[in-house]
Amino acid sequence: MDTQNPNAPSHAHTPVTGKKHSNRRRPHTGLIHDNTRHTTRFTVIGNHLAQHPELSLLAIGLGTHIQSLPAGARIDIKSLAARFPEGTTRIAAALRELETHGYLRRVRERVPDGRIITRTISCNQPGHRTTDDRTVRRSHPAPKKRAPRKPLPAVPQPAYPAPTLLQQATDLLADLRRHDPRLLLSTCDTAHLAPGVAAWLERDVSPTAVRHALTTDLPPEALHRPAALLAHRLTAQLPPPPPFRASASAPIARHPLQTCDGCDRAFRAPAPGHCRDCRPERAELLEAA
Repeated sequence: MDTQNPNAPSHAHTPVTGKKHSNRRRPHTGLIHDNTRHTTRFTVIGNHLAQHPELSLLAIGLGTHIQSLPAGARIDIKSLAARFPEGTTRIAAALRELETHGYLRRVRERVPDGRIITRTISCNQPGHRTTDDRTVRRSHPAPKKRAPRKPLPAVPQPAYPAPTLLQQATDLLADLRRHDPRLLLSTCDTAHLAPGVAAWLERDVSPTAVRHALTTDLPPEALHRPAALLAHRLTAQLPPPPPFRASASAPIARHPLQTCDGCDRAFRAPAPGHCRDCRPERAELLEAA
C-alpha cells in the first residue's frame, strides 16, 4: 500500500476569482485605509510619536504639528495658544511631555542685544541628534565682551542734599542737551552728576551761571564721554563757599532754601518769592501791569 504524503493537501485548491482571493480579505470591522500617495506638502512622522504609549493625545498632536512647521516658526506657549483652542495651561503641559520624552530640547543663549532667550529644538527621532546644541549657539554667536567702562570722576557733594535742591540739579543737567546736543546724558550719569551741581547751587551760584560753566568753551570735536567732562568741570571750577566772619569760626548765617514761585527752582532767601533769574521778568511784568 502506498504511503500517503502528510504534507500534501487533502483536496485540490479551488480557484478563486475576483475579490474572493484569500490574500485580499477585508476585515468586517475596524479601520480601513483609503490612502493616496502625497507628492507635495507632507511631513514624515514616525510611529514612535504617532503611536507613543505614554504621550497624551494632545502631546502627540502638538508634536506632529511642531514637526510639520518650517524652521524659525514660533512655538512658544502664547503663539500656540493663539493658534489652537486648548489654552496656555494644556499646551504648556503638552510641551513638557514632549520635552520629557526627548521630542523637544531647550537651549538658552544670549542674543546680540544682551538678552538671554530660550530656543526650542524639535527632534523627530529622540536620541539621534543631528544638530548639536553648540551648533545652534554658533549660528547666533554671543556678542563680544566689552571692556568695563571706567567709572566717572567723583563730584563735589552738597552739605545739605535737600530733595528740592537735587531735583533742581537734575533738571538743569537734563536741560543741557538743548544748549548742546552732545550733552545728552543717561539717567545713571545724571544721578552721578546731580550732587555736584547741587553743591554749586548750594553756594549761591545761579542755575544760569552753572549752565554757563558747563557748556562754555567745549571742545569742537565729538565728546567721547560728556559726563566725565562735566564731572571734571564741576570739581575743577567749584566756586568757594560763602565768606566766613573774620573774628569767628562759625560761618555767616545763611538763609533757608526756598522754592521759586516762578520756576520751582531752589534758592536761598529769608522768605518765599522768586529766584534771581525770575526777578527781572517779574519786575517787567509788574511794570507792564
